[in-house]
This record gives sequence, C-alpha cells and structure tokens, in this order.
Amino acid sequence: MLRTRLESDSIGSMMIPADVYYGVQALRANRNFQITGQNMNPDFLRNLALIKKAAAITNCLAGDLSQEKAEAIERACDEVIAGDLRKAFIVDPIQGGAGTSANMNMNEVIAHRASEILGAGKDTYKVHPNDDVNMGQSTNDTIPTAGKMTVLTLAKPMLAEFGRLYRALEEKADEFKDVIKMGRTQLQDAVPMTLGETFHAYATMVKRAAKRVEKSLDEMKSVNMGGTAIGSCMNASDYYVDHIVPVLSKISGLPLTQADDLFDATSDIDGFSAVSGALKAGMVSISKMCNDLRLLSSGPRCGLHEINLPAKQNGSSIMPGKVNPVIPEVVNQVTFLVAGHDTTIMMAAEAGQMELNAFEPVTFHQLFESITAVTGAIKTLVNNCILDLTANKEHCLELAENSTGIATALSPKAGYQEAATIAKTALHNGTSVREEAMKTGIFTEKELDSLLDLSKSVGRVSIAKAAAM
Repeated sequence: MLRTRLESDSIGSMMIPADVYYGVQALRANRNFQITGQNMNPDFLRNLALIKKAAAITNCLAGDLSQEKAEAIERACDEVIAGDLRKAFIVDPIQGGAGTSANMNMNEVIAHRASEILGAGKDTYKVHPNDDVNMGQSTNDTIPTAGKMTVLTLAKPMLAEFGRLYRALEEKADEFKDVIKMGRTQLQDAVPMTLGETFHAYATMVKRAAKRVEKSLDEMKSVNMGGTAIGSCMNASDYYVDHIVPVLSKISGLPLTQADDLFDATSDIDGFSAVSGALKAGMVSISKMCNDLRLLSSGPRCGLHEINLPAKQNGSSIMPGKVNPVIPEVVNQVTFLVAGHDTTIMMAAEAGQMELNAFEPVTFHQLFESITAVTGAIKTLVNNCILDLTANKEHCLELAENSTGIATALSPKAGYQEAATIAKTALHNGTSVREEAMKTGIFTEKELDSLLDLSKSVGRVSIAKAAAM
C-alpha cells in the first residue's frame, strides 16, 4: 500500500506520497496543468535553485535567516543545481499563475530537503517553503529572473555555433574564390560572379545576425530581483534589496545587474520578445541561404548542380539513388518553428496587464525551445553540410559562358538596346552571345576577347577583409 502524508495550503488538504520532496502546491499544479507532457527546462530549474541559494545567503547576511537554516537551504539548492532531485519537479512548463506553481515546486522541494538535512522527516517543515526559502522574494521576481538567466545560459552554446558557421562559410569563400559562376536575380541569369563571393556574402550575413542576437541578450542581464510582487520591494529588507543581485551574479557567474525601474522590469517582458525577434531575423536569413544551397545543388542532371551537398542519407523509399538536401531542409523547418514561437512570444508580451505579465511560462517554454533548436540546426548545418560542401567548377564556368547574362558586358560600347538584341537573338538561335555579337560588326575579335573574359569581370570585391568572429 502506498504510504502517504497530509499537507495543507490555503485551498485545503491533500494526501501526498510520503517519500516525495514536492508538496501540496506542486501536486495541485501537476493535476491542473497537464498541458505539454514535458518537464520544466533543466537549466531553468538550475537557475531558479541558484536564485534560492543567493536569497538564503543574502537573507542570512541581513540577519533575517538563521545560519542553520541558510546552510541547509544552500545544501539543498546545491543538490538541485547538480541535477539531483529532478523527479521532484512535476509541474508542466506551461502553467497558469505567472509561474507561481514552478516557484512553489522549487520552494517545497528545497524546504523538504533542507528540513531533512536538519533531521526532520518529510512530514515536517523545519524549514518553511514560504517563510524561509521564499523569504524576500515573489514569484514575480524569481521567475522572470530565472527566465533571463536561462536565456543567457542557453544562448552561450548557440552563439558558439553561429561563430562556427561564420568561420566555415569564410573558409568556403576562400576555397571557391576562383570558381566563376553566373549570378542570378529573381531566378534569372544576371551577371557573372564567383562562388567565393556568394559564400562570403553568406558569412557576412551570419556575422550580422549573430551580433544582432548578442546585442538583444544585453536586456537579459537586467533583472528585477528584490522587487518582490510588483517592484515595490515589499517584505524584503533594505540589505536584501541592495545585495541580492550582486550575490546572485557572483554565484551564477552571469553579469547580472538590478533593473533601474523594478516596476517596469516586473510588468514588461519585452526583452524576451526582443531576443526572440533577433533570433527569428537571423534564422530567416540563414533559411534563405539554405534555400540557395538547395537550388545550387539541384539536379544532379536536371537542375543547376553548381555545388554538391554531402550525401547524408537515402532520399527516397521508391526512387533508387536519390539523395535529398536534408540538412538545409531541417534548418528551414527550425526557422518555421522559431517564427511560430516568436508570434506566441509577441502575443504573450502584449497580453500583460497592469503590474505583471502572467504569460511568462509560455514565453519561456517557446523561447527556450527556439534557442535549443537553433543551436542544433546550426550545428548540423556546419558539421553535415557546409564543411564538406564542394563546387563543380567546370560546370559553373560552362553555365556562365553559355548564359545570355554576359551580354551586359557589351552595353558600354553597343548600348543597352543593341546588347539586349544580341542576347535575345542568341537565346532564340541557340547560339552564344559571342557569336551573335561578332555578326553585328560592332566589335572586333580582340574586343570581344576582353569584354567576355569572365575572369576580368568577377572577383573585384575582396573576400579577405572580414574580421574574425
């Protein structure tokens, strides 16, 4: 028979399994919010535990929490930070109440474990979840602060992957600097360029996207700890308000500062929307690049086939030998996911009312997933596509030389209209621009040799000027 214990809150009493670390409020939330079937993000739990540890340290230094209780809370927090007690966190990441359930789940687990450390059983709160673990705090400052810390935590490996992508594209730009190809606008032949210039442009875009995301993260470093319920610092000592953020910054290793306006920092979550928007903008550009890669590699016999993407898996269950551009495709799909999450985050930021935004749980859930998915997408793009991508140099040159787009080089001498006639005639007759240009009598053979020498019309933009990222 399952052993149970009785726990009570302001709603009433409930029987809880005797050996668990969570309490009545977490169990109510577990039953109320069976939404995603997922657990709360482990980095979010770790950061929330860091907040509880910093609060215990600060309240002890303020003289409001005994040394004995503070040390027990710190030990319990360290266990959560290390990844222990994970099964005790039973609240769905999407929940009503602006994160009160997540906060109380953490408070109850730490209180039970700290009480146990002090010799009490799980049926007794020697350390109280509200009075001791939550001292000087509110859900309304701990949860958004944990959310910001988690964004910073997850963003670090993501930015590292942005850097790897940038460097990989720069290496390809150098590798392909002598590969002459036809540039295209609106999927039509334009003018010649090099494949190196194409990849250098991609690298420039990635560098800009990464800087945009990195700049948006600055807003995550300003937190509202000490503001308690609405920013008024009610129930927090002056010492605690002044020292909680420096203590938290020190033990977390994150460059956190206390917000200048705690009311604003509690009521508005526009910073999360800014990060999501920057991430979406970057992924839209990277997805466009992946569209290009799919087009440039299309074929291999009936498409452009200017580049070869690494073959990573069979492309069809019915067509033998078919290989699909699966890596660019998955990056496209992650972009769709990020764009959808950004819409959710935008709506959540707008829906806040008065002194609090109650929709932080869904904001965090979507943003954490976006950052995690982007990290994985860029990692596989680099490892399984960009690094081993190759060029079909001869085919690129052949397409460029046979294109009517090179007629553009004739305009300065023949004029736009005559050059257009040459291009249309060559296209109609299935001949080359050179052949039709010679028939006009406007050019000498030597002039055409110079004007239609593609090596002279490409590579004029240096690709060696990019700074390291």
